[in-house]
Amino acid sequence: MNSADLGRRVGVPSTALFTDQYELTMVQAALKAGTADRRSVFEAFTRRLPEGRRYGVVAGTGRVLDAVENFHFDDEMLAFLRDQDIVDASTVDWLADYRFSGDIWGYPEGEVYFPGSPLLRVEGSFAECVLLETVILSILNHDSAIAAAASRMSAAAGGRRLIEMGARRTHELSAVASARAAYIGGFHTTSDLAAGFRYNIPTVGTSAHAFTLLHDSERDAFQAQVDSLGRGTSLLVDTYDVTEAVRTAVEIAGPELGAVRIDSGDLLLVAHRVRQQLDELGATETKIVVTSDLDEYAIASLAAAPVDAYGVGTQLVTGSGHPTCSMVYKLVARARSADPADPLLPVVKKSLGAKSSKGGRKWAARRLDEYGVAEAEVIGTGDVPAELADRQLLVELVKGGEVVAREPLEAARERHSAARAGLPMSAMQLSRGEPVLPTEYV
Repeated sequence: MNSADLGRRVGVPSTALFTDQYELTMVQAALKAGTADRRSVFEAFTRRLPEGRRYGVVAGTGRVLDAVENFHFDDEMLAFLRDQDIVDASTVDWLADYRFSGDIWGYPEGEVYFPGSPLLRVEGSFAECVLLETVILSILNHDSAIAAAASRMSAAAGGRRLIEMGARRTHELSAVASARAAYIGGFHTTSDLAAGFRYNIPTVGTSAHAFTLLHDSERDAFQAQVDSLGRGTSLLVDTYDVTEAVRTAVEIAGPELGAVRIDSGDLLLVAHRVRQQLDELGATETKIVVTSDLDEYAIASLAAAPVDAYGVGTQLVTGSGHPTCSMVYKLVARARSADPADPLLPVVKKSLGAKSSKGGRKWAARRLDEYGVAEAEVIGTGDVPAELADRQLLVELVKGGEVVAREPLEAARERHSAARAGLPMSAMQLSRGEPVLPTEYV
């Protein structure tokens, strides 16, 4: 990834307390035991995809880089830790100087992933790496869930435009992150101005039913909107009678009317009727936008309808039934000291049931078939097979504590489009099924 400015860099407060207490108490105990400086490797991955999903989408990497840069303890935070007796005085002193100085590698943002994929590899001392666990997982689990839902909706939309409009259905800061992740997953615009300001995502919006109800008649409301926003605006036509509203909209705006929005009713039937009516009135270029609690299944069901754009809110910002990706952050290798020459030893939790994992510092590559279509996610330790050397997935994100891989959001969006196009066609199916690629360990 090429280093590039993200646009407007909005000040981010310290992320150091976006963490669980046990991260700090582990550091305290490791400092006392003399093991805090041991060279360590942590990896973020998921053991399984959400039920029925064929692939995952990496999102939030750019926000993780911001979080790592801003992970430091100010005087007020240190006083809180001291006053609440969360850690002892020597640990507070150690935290006062904390800045991550290690290396981070990961799947580039927008890439797809599968069970076991080492999405993020964090290397440094045990203490400095373990502190980042909670904030890294909170970002990746949320953003990747939204991006995966957005990708499925984008595939179902078949090239029709998608509007993210879920700000009122989630936490105000989650709304901004959701708009960002949705854009990576294939959405075109957002209604959220904070997301537009921070990430340069195109924003849209015109009026709600309240605007129509404010006026003495629907005609007055439409006239006011056209006078203010121009004939290319989008008029909401289902406050009262849709047929009458469409007629009035075209009378006021003429055939230059930009779009009509339908927010209720049998969308398939109403869209067909509205399209016929618009064409009969000469507004053949006027678009139809539908909203009303859509998800990927509802979007797919409207494939035969004359719809030009979909507005999606609740189902998108809640991951369409899967609001997290169940990613974990595990120590997979460590040395016996801080000496770079000391070999890394694979470590792994031994567990019965579904919580097993693989030890060792991993690489990942995607093997293609003879037609250039992905056929397996290959994960290993040690040397990378020659035939996979140019198919490796991890890229360097942070080197010696310095971010080296900033990029415009558009790059992640384009990467996802290319990655999804490289999967087998069955990846686009909405029916329940197993991951579209097997994970092979070598």
